[in-house]
Amino acid sequence: MVSISEWWLILKQQFYQISYLEAIGVAFGVAEAFLAKNNKVWLYPCGLINILVTMYIYLDIRLYAEILLQGYYFVMSLYGWFIWASKKNNTNHVSLCTTKDRLIACFIVIFSWILLYFFLTKYTNSDVPVLDSLVSAFAWAGMWLLAKRKLDNWIFLNISNFISVPLLIHKGLILYSILTIFLFIIAIFGYLDWKKLVHLQNLKLKNNP
Repeated sequence: MVSISEWWLILKQQFYQISYLEAIGVAFGVAEAFLAKNNKVWLYPCGLINILVTMYIYLDIRLYAEILLQGYYFVMSLYGWFIWASKKNNTNHVSLCTTKDRLIACFIVIFSWILLYFFLTKYTNSDVPVLDSLVSAFAWAGMWLLAKRKLDNWIFLNISNFISVPLLIHKGLILYSILTIFLFIIAIFGYLDWKKLVHLQNLKLKNNP
C-alpha cells in the first residue's frame, strides 16, 4: 500500500513535469468556470481556447473519448455562444429542466456511453475505456443543457468531473486533476447561484404578470 508521503512525492514529481501548454489550458479553464458560474457569455471564448489546448494534450496520452468530448465541446461552445449572444436570448434567463429535457439528457448519457465504449474497445488502444467513455457521456449531456441555460447542467457536469479526477491522476495530468476538483467545487456554487436566479425570475414574473 502506498503511503501518504509516497503519494506526496509522486504528486510533487508530476507537478514539476507540468508543461506550459497544460498551464495555459488550466488558466483558461479556470476563467471559463468563473464566467459560467456568473452566467456570463464570455465563458465560451475562454472555453474554446481551453478546448484546443486540451485536445492537443489528450492526444499525446491516448484519452481518445476525451478528445471526441473536446470536439463536441467545441461545437456546443460555438452553438451556446451564438444562442447566448443572439438578440432573442440577450437576457440571463435560466430555466428548470422539463421532463422532456431530463429524458433527452439521460438518453444522451446512455447512448453516448455505449457508443464511445464500443469505439474505444474496438478501434483504439485506450487502457481506460469504461471511465473515459463515461466521463464524456455525462459531459455531453451537461454541455447540451448548459447551452440551453438549464439548471441541471451543473449536475451532469459535476458527475463527469467526479469520475474524471481518478482518470486524470491515472494519466499523470496532476494540474488537470486539480483543475477538475476546482471545477467540481465551482459547479456546486454555480448550481446554487443559478437556483437563486430561477427563484428571483419566478418572483419577478409573479409581481409582473
